[in-house]
Amino acid sequence: FDPVRDGVLWQKVQDMDKKIDKMEGQVERLLALANQSKGGFWAGMTIASILGGVVGWIAKHWVK
Repeated sequence: FDPVRDGVLWQKVQDMDKKIDKMEGQVERLLALANQSKGGFWAGMTIASILGGVVGWIAKHWVK
């Protein structure tokens, strides 16, 4: 039983716990950002399809 070696090992475990906690927070922020951009993409697709439908309707009814 070597208390110095055990103390060093304990400190390394504590440091790894801090790093893992930090990485978990970063992954959560990254997922939130990815989900936010996905919502923006679908909102843009909806607007583009509505505008395309309106332009198509106008072109069909005005150009004969």
